[in-house]
Amino acid sequence: MRGPHPRVVLGLHRSRHERRLLTEALDLGVTSIDTSTNYLGFHSHTVLARTAGDLLPRFTVSTKVGYFPGRERAEHSLDPVRLYEAVEHAARDLGREPDIVFLHNPEHSLGDASNHGRDTLAQACAALDDAMSKGLCGAWGVASWDPSPLVGLVDPTTPKPSVLMARAGLLVGTRTLEAAEALAAAWDLDRSRLWGMSPFGGNTGDPVWGRIDPRVFLRGGDGFSCVQAAFRASYCLPGVGTMAVGTDDPAHLGELLDALAAEPDERTIHEYRALLRERSMGQPV
Repeated sequence: MRGPHPRVVLGLHRSRHERRLLTEALDLGVTSIDTSTNYLGFHSHTVLARTAGDLLPRFTVSTKVGYFPGRERAEHSLDPVRLYEAVEHAARDLGREPDIVFLHNPEHSLGDASNHGRDTLAQACAALDDAMSKGLCGAWGVASWDPSPLVGLVDPTTPKPSVLMARAGLLVGTRTLEAAEALAAAWDLDRSRLWGMSPFGGNTGDPVWGRIDPRVFLRGGDGFSCVQAAFRASYCLPGVGTMAVGTDDPAHLGELLDALAAEPDERTIHEYRALLRERSMGQPV
């Protein structure tokens, strides 16, 4: 079944936050950026406001809360008061309310699927829901690097996010893929509400991309590069409508946008998922 038209969000995880990148992204038709409170050494919001404050109204801006500066290194917290205040600070530092605020890697501070874990997650979600109701952000979501621990913690009483973001792509294991899908089902989020991230496992220069040909996952993929094919296939692993991708190179961003014209081969991707599942069943937990 054909999903929504794929979207691209410019992720700023490893970005230098240069104005040139944002202007060229706009020229390419990319009008969404994704950052986080802790990016650029906890200075992402203020640097964006200083270097490109006049451009930000032209973007849909998403950010994340959950990490805080510590004495020696960043610390993670799901304390509702701290999360609410972090949303307030994000709006202040950006000079505008974010369109989406994600709860950043809640699994970092959650244990097993106990009542305590359920309550902690629910209260953290409620804090962002409250911030949205107060007009501090347009919507809220959950961004999870490892969604597996969250699946057993969501029940009908857990506040429902508007968006779920999880890792996507050919380097993601079946456990993470299935957990993302299960979490989306628990919150009744369709594909248009699902975002992928890190489609290349963090590095398009990884040797793995020289050893495989991702074009097998496309119909008529000969006209696309291996990088383009891996990117396009990532929208199906798991099924997402939006992909956040980081780069400081506008030419690379343009190459990825061109890949959206490719058509994934759903049968091949289904077979690949089945192979992943079979392989994982033969390995120890």
